[in-house]
Amino acid sequence: MSGPLERSPEPGALAALDARSREIFRRIVESYLASGEPVGSRSLSRLLPMTLSPASIRNVMQDLEELGLIYAPHTSAGRLPTQGGLRFYVDALLEFGGITSEERTQIERQAREAAEGGGFESALTRTTMLLSDLTRGAGLVLTNKDDVRVRHIEFVRVEPEKALAVLVGEDGAVENRVLTIPAGLSASALTEASNYLNAHARGGTLAEARTKIEGAREAARNEIDELASGLVDAGLAFWAGAGGARQQLIVRGQANLIGANNEAQDLERIRLLFVDLETQTDVIELLHRAENGEGVKIFIGSENKLFSLSGSSMIAAPLRGADQRIAGVLGVIGPTRLNYGRIVPMVEYAAQVLGDLRRGR
Repeated sequence: MSGPLERSPEPGALAALDARSREIFRRIVESYLASGEPVGSRSLSRLLPMTLSPASIRNVMQDLEELGLIYAPHTSAGRLPTQGGLRFYVDALLEFGGITSEERTQIERQAREAAEGGGFESALTRTTMLLSDLTRGAGLVLTNKDDVRVRHIEFVRVEPEKALAVLVGEDGAVENRVLTIPAGLSASALTEASNYLNAHARGGTLAEARTKIEGAREAARNEIDELASGLVDAGLAFWAGAGGARQQLIVRGQANLIGANNEAQDLERIRLLFVDLETQTDVIELLHRAENGEGVKIFIGSENKLFSLSGSSMIAAPLRGADQRIAGVLGVIGPTRLNYGRIVPMVEYAAQVLGDLRRGR
């Protein structure tokens, strides 16, 4: 969304609007959300439920522009909402639609079928893809992976003081971590640590393995030598998140973002968003902001550093697991002219379905 986004609406701007001004402002925003194109006074005169001349509408549009709610992209054009105006609309004027029974059935059926066939992670991936299809945006989910079930663990020396710790999950996922090891650590100690972890962790989660091994630490020292014991601790700390929960970010439907933005400058913005999606750091930081509080969060444009360059918005809802604890965040990224009224309840319902699955319901 191009334009003078750096200008904020005047304080109390929305409260200053009378019913006629609110209706004109609403129609400008809704026209933008539907088409992405500026709307002029003549078009508005045909859309409004009251009879107003184009001249009267232009006067109101001038007032709205002075308040920082709309702007003219070029001299002879109609008007578009500013980012601040779009935020005003979302917070105060947006009417949320309901999710259809067909959409509810589709989301629940596909999530449960995926969970039965491939576990909770499969349900996450399938639901993210489905949200992308239904919204024409990019679907994404951030979850903790401290509950991955272990198939195999191995330590492989790669340098005299470095070892590669390899974890294979029962879902087929492979993760690698480079650990610092004592100089001169024998190959037998690496094998001993690998065998010990496989014996105690295979089939369980990393969290379960950590609890089990910590509870039997003295016994562990009797079973394996001190160096191997230290390697076991280091591997569990890296994988099981001793300094914080392990996380995965799933993104599906990025191609939809290109289809929604065809101008050269928009394609460049989307390219920058793709870079952020690949590096993940900013996306994860933003999703963490959606964990706080209840309900769905809406992030618009340059309200956050991630989207300031790509002109995108995100709608995100927390996933809650056992005891209502946060188990992740589900969301949709798209252009600022997302159909917020339709997508918000859709994301909220999908998060509820996944939360139920996470709790075993």
